[in-house]
Amino acid sequence: MSDAPLRILIVRLSHLGDVVQALPLHHALRGAYPRARIAWAVQPEFAGLLEGLPGLERTIRFERRAGASAWPRLARDLEEFGADWSIDAQGNVKSALVALASRAGRRSGYAREDWREGFAATSVTDPCPAGPPVEHAVERVLRLTRHVAPAWRAEPRFDAGLAGPEIEAGERRLAELVTGPGGVLLHLSPPGDVRSWSIERFAELARAGADRGSVLIVSGPTEEAHGRALATELRHPRIAHVVGQRGLRELAALFTAAARRGIPFVGCDSGPMHVAWSSGMRVVLLAGPQDERRTGPFGVRAHHRVIHGQRRPDCAPCRSRTCSHRDGPVCMCTIAVGEVADAL
Repeated sequence: MSDAPLRILIVRLSHLGDVVQALPLHHALRGAYPRARIAWAVQPEFAGLLEGLPGLERTIRFERRAGASAWPRLARDLEEFGADWSIDAQGNVKSALVALASRAGRRSGYAREDWREGFAATSVTDPCPAGPPVEHAVERVLRLTRHVAPAWRAEPRFDAGLAGPEIEAGERRLAELVTGPGGVLLHLSPPGDVRSWSIERFAELARAGADRGSVLIVSGPTEEAHGRALATELRHPRIAHVVGQRGLRELAALFTAAARRGIPFVGCDSGPMHVAWSSGMRVVLLAGPQDERRTGPFGVRAHHRVIHGQRRPDCAPCRSRTCSHRDGPVCMCTIAVGEVADAL
């Protein structure tokens, strides 16, 4: 393609971890087509990470929770942007409908084999080559990236493009929270998720960590109740709490500051875990039923540790959001606190 001022629409609506994994696509497009105008279709709860991303002209919000009424507004916003080229980095029915609604003449996306709903792949006019049977989600995005920006040869960028003042604010905040030596950051799990570790074990790990150095316990809006409970229970000079963290770029700035200080991240398979490794943190992943080869922390393997439960059932790995095992969610409940402490 020429270096004409294209209007490019990235479609990656959800979830937080998947939006993080698609960041190299934006950075590569920005480098390969410097005069292009780029927009990103995304759900509102994840748009905050992108607003401030260098070279992104606008976010086009898909109000999924609004039901059918979301589509007329989305169509108006897409028409106003007037995309020449849409790139579907999600690959499901919902993202296919957004790409079609953009009326872009060229619609790039994944090969049919990469779609759960194969019929929706007909929305793509320019598929990238298919990948191997087992492939990390990031590798899939990079495969698409190489297809749409073949001339771009730089190393993939996974960061959120934080500006200097954002990074400085993150460093100040971390300095206020973690004043002692060493340190570890624990991110709590959302209640009721089959990928979650119990609040009792996080509390036990925090106590053990406080014997050796500083501990920072972070919870987001979904885990806020657990965060408040631990803030009340764990009153220790070496344990600090960030309860109900809102603001995704602020979270990325905090994690970037922690990475610079060598503070590792401990948490489950979640969006914040992906923000952590993309910010440069070393990750200790409490791996539940999911396959870490597909959804675990990406990058140099030596930088990260993956811990499985002592009883991994025959049905693992799986992608189910509910657990039907006769003994309950054994993938997570058999991960021992001592093993995590040893990994740290």
